[in-house]
Amino acid sequence: MTYLETAAQFYSEVAQTPQVGLCCVQSTSLQLPGLNIPLPMQEMNYGCGTTVHHTELSHQPTVLYVGVGGGLEALQFAYFSRRSGAVIAIEPVAAMREAATRNLKIAATENDWFDTSFVEIRAGDAFNLPVADASVDIVAQNCLFNIFEPEDLTRALKEAYRVLKPGGRLQMSDPIATCPIPAHLQQDERLRAMCLSGALTYEEYTQRIINAGFGQIEIRARRPYRLLDSQTYHLEDNLLLESLDSVCFKVDIPEDGACIFTGKTAIYTGAESFFDDFAGHLLQRGIPAAVCDKTAAKLAALQPTDIMITHSTWHYNGGGCC
Repeated sequence: MTYLETAAQFYSEVAQTPQVGLCCVQSTSLQLPGLNIPLPMQEMNYGCGTTVHHTELSHQPTVLYVGVGGGLEALQFAYFSRRSGAVIAIEPVAAMREAATRNLKIAATENDWFDTSFVEIRAGDAFNLPVADASVDIVAQNCLFNIFEPEDLTRALKEAYRVLKPGGRLQMSDPIATCPIPAHLQQDERLRAMCLSGALTYEEYTQRIINAGFGQIEIRARRPYRLLDSQTYHLEDNLLLESLDSVCFKVDIPEDGACIFTGKTAIYTGAESFFDDFAGHLLQRGIPAAVCDKTAAKLAALQPTDIMITHSTWHYNGGGCC
């Protein structure tokens, strides 16, 4: 049995018998006025973070959600795009499609604004998305891509890139590993399905996103997620997994490399009222300006050193000078 077959079997089981807290440390669902999350959806909240960034969901975007789960985030996206077919949810596991359909019908009875036509559930998988090229504004997935082996992850990222409109966004939440996961855990297909052994390091994860063609990555959150302790998992040392929420933009990769925003800022400390690097960055004296990691490194290398670079906060929601 392949790891994908193991994952399908595993999620068929948990679709029929929900396991509260499975895979990930659950966080409170996004609270919005008039949004009621049915209890079965809450019990099937199998994500490790969130892909629903509500301040960025104006103009009723068309959303392609990969791996519908219990339907929770599909419902949340529909809250912002209240029209038929606004959210297309792709799910390879029949039992999960059935569970999500049931849950969305319950949601329609608990939310007078919601109609089940707002979310269309289709059979399919991340490697062959059943939508046309450049046809959706947002592709979202929560705690799915991390179960893929690296080459399959690349396939899924390129497929997401294909279906996004120019300037569209890939919104993801996945576990990452603070150091490479040993082979004996990577090869455990059950642990991989449980989101515990397939995670890449931050550097590997972001590089594969760039390799798929995305020219800008913005980190929305990075936080501790699970600890693989040395005794249980037969490791030399404890291994910390983190949860990473990111938004990746379908824009061209600049000649000097992709922009990754992790919350760094640049502060001009010199004698003049402002600093201009003549590369698009104008810094007012004493006022922090958000910059991508690439620009931060370039500014830090300038001489004389009149620019302070702050550390990554691992949170960024726009407003930079890049």
